Amino acid sequence: MSTFNPCGLRGIEFTEFCGPDLDHLESLFWAFGFSKLRRHPEKAIHYFRQNDIHFLLNGERGGHSAEFAKRHGPSISAMGWRCDDAQAALQAAVARGAVAVPAEMKDHPWPAVWGIGESLIYFVETPRAGQPSVYEREFVALERPLIQADKGFKVVDHLTNNVPPGEQQKWAEFYKGIFGFTEVRYFDIQGVKTGLTSYALRSPDGSFCIPINQPKDDKDQIAEYLREYKGPGVQHLAFLTDDILASLDALEGSPIETLDIDPDYYREVFERVPGVREDPARIQRHQVLVDGDEGGYLLQIFTKNLIGPIFIEIIQRADHLGFGEGNFGALFRSLEKDQEKRGVL
Repeated sequence: MSTFNPCGLRGIEFTEFCGPDLDHLESLFWAFGFSKLRRHPEKAIHYFRQNDIHFLLNGERGGHSAEFAKRHGPSISAMGWRCDDAQAALQAAVARGAVAVPAEMKDHPWPAVWGIGESLIYFVETPRAGQPSVYEREFVALERPLIQADKGFKVVDHLTNNVPPGEQQKWAEFYKGIFGFTEVRYFDIQGVKTGLTSYALRSPDGSFCIPINQPKDDKDQIAEYLREYKGPGVQHLAFLTDDILASLDALEGSPIETLDIDPDYYREVFERVPGVREDPARIQRHQVLVDGDEGGYLLQIFTKNLIGPIFIEIIQRADHLGFGEGNFGALFRSLEKDQEKRGVL
């Protein structure tokens, strides 16, 4: 956690999705264990929740998300960040170089600035004890909410941005200089055929991270994303769970597919990362990746592309704050195999 927090950030409040096929997005949310609870009283925007992960599905035919969907297809058009004082956060961000979004270009009433790829970052005040949530204030309860048991996903651990060559430093400075993010990792990753560089930045309140990926050539997964998405944007969200194997058990039978991992990976991983408490056979059956050091470990898995070129990571942390650096080689081999199957490589 940083002492420099000019906008008073307190975490991710929501992620907003849009696209031409809302039924597909809604079915994905349901498959991941989200309940559909509320709707906007006047707009075609619905609210989904699982623990402290909040999704908005924007089906408006006009406005920012509608235009965003026309440019990008299925995509993440906005985020809401919690803060102590929304107007003060806006003023601090603009004073440090952010650009405020005019009221007529927003789909919601909260203050906002332009973010990655012309997505929006809304500032949403954290309610005081006893006050209604922003969803209770701005949305009405559905007459027939679709409620299900959650699948163990607690919060958004991190969300990764993809940017074109030459823009990585620009966006790193955007998050650091305006909001007070701090750099916690830098990666220079090389697969068999492709590679990337990545900065990992942590929010000043310590609650989430934003890695920023930049491609090394025009064939790697980052370049493919930029072509399909038609510009920079959010590449993936990572859901944090306390029990990744139980979460994956709950996903079995759903349409959500994960990347295939080479069986050779499991010949040495438990020697490289000792002290893993979960059943190695279940870890391998679910093709979960393992990384760690003497202080702790993490378990992670990646879906195939689900929302255009956007995918989901599922991660469990056991006293380890890394991003699976020891898995990058195996992950890149898996990604390259997937690209080969799709004819990209």
